Amino acid sequence: MPRMRVNGVELYYEEQGNGPETIFFSHGLLWSCRMFDEQVALLRNRYRCIAFDHRGQGQSEVTRDGYDMETLYEDAAALIEVLGGAPCHFLGLSMGGFVGMRLAARRPELLRSLLLLETSADPETSEHQSQYRQLAFVGRWTGMRLVSDPVMKTMFGQKFLQDPVRSEQRQVWRQRLINNNRIGSARATIGVVERQSIYDEIEKIRVPTLIIVGEQDVATPPVNAQRLHDRIAGSQLVIIPGAGHTSTVEEPALVNEAISAFLTNL
Repeated sequence: MPRMRVNGVELYYEEQGNGPETIFFSHGLLWSCRMFDEQVALLRNRYRCIAFDHRGQGQSEVTRDGYDMETLYEDAAALIEVLGGAPCHFLGLSMGGFVGMRLAARRPELLRSLLLLETSADPETSEHQSQYRQLAFVGRWTGMRLVSDPVMKTMFGQKFLQDPVRSEQRQVWRQRLINNNRIGSARATIGVVERQSIYDEIEKIRVPTLIIVGEQDVATPPVNAQRLHDRIAGSQLVIIPGAGHTSTVEEPALVNEAISAFLTNL
């Protein structure tokens, strides 16, 4: 699959479909574009789907710096422009949502609509900051295996974690977590921990916006999604039963249903 150098970094991306409109998929912390396999499989017959890996994660370049949300937003804007995707539908999960909100508020000409999953406009809580800094430190120096258990409990809801039928799927995602580049993962984690609030900017968002949150999300719980919904005029809010912070993987059918309904009704 191709790579594109933009904004001083080589980003990995996957492109499927050739519809008249483009959807960009922006993943969450410690994962990659693999988060959206089920969504791309659904939408590629109607849309041009481009899922990319943020710097330091997945198969993108590990850079020395540039992991703050402002730089990641600039990376995404440059990729949209270079690939000729504007105006696009932008779907961001967690960290990807941090990027998407900045795009919608500051570069509205690049977006046709905004889909925000498991994300927040607020800074990280002090409790999470301490926890994530510790995980980043351990992961950087020893690798992600030692921190895989607490990370899995943060990234997935209890329904997914306790379902015996999905034990093989859990192992796949745990191994993907362990396989992360330890330097890139640590730098990306600090970028998320140190992000600034964008709450005062999101009232500028005027593109149609869908907000999705899992009812079991402990990283960015439903109260954060409600704050987004209250602030973004005309936005829609969907709560996914039984899903945690990685709803695209945990409850793909319900997430796909919400996405399809939103896009169809635009």
